[in-house]
Amino acid sequence: MAEDDTPIPDSLLPYDVWTEEALRFVALRALQHAEREGLPGGHHFYVTFDTRHPGVTMPDRLRAQYPEDMTIVLQHQYRDLRVDMAAQRFSVKLSFGGVPATLDIPLAALTGFADPEVRFGLQFNLATDEPIAEPEPEAAPEPAPPPVDAGPAEVVSLDAFRRRPPNKE
Repeated sequence: MAEDDTPIPDSLLPYDVWTEEALRFVALRALQHAEREGLPGGHHFYVTFDTRHPGVTMPDRLRAQYPEDMTIVLQHQYRDLRVDMAAQRFSVKLSFGGVPATLDIPLAALTGFADPEVRFGLQFNLATDEPIAEPEPEAAPEPAPPPVDAGPAEVVSLDAFRRRPPNKE
């Protein structure tokens, strides 16, 4: 029997948008768990976001260094992770080159989320109808106590942590 060659009609419901929104909430729920319980075992998160997205608040020096996107690692050296489910955003304090900074990131700005411990990763598309925002003014820096595990946080490329096939000798 031949397959039906009838074309699939375009959906009048935005299933692709709803799916993307649901997957973003998976990332937010993982961050919420880390806020409440900490990160268990070897779990750690790589969070990539568009620094130009409306509502992203970050220091001007970091925005100049990462004018389009940035990946932060939440593992040992983060403080004050706060997740606001109603506002669909999170904030976290990290140190960059020994200088503390608070990042406030709307869920819609995420372009990637990964937990390399369990090889879990999500990639997101940004909505094309949202304008790229001008940078919001940086809030006055707060004096913060040094983290327990002192040292600068690193922004890294996820490519360095992708599994590669073993060498065949």
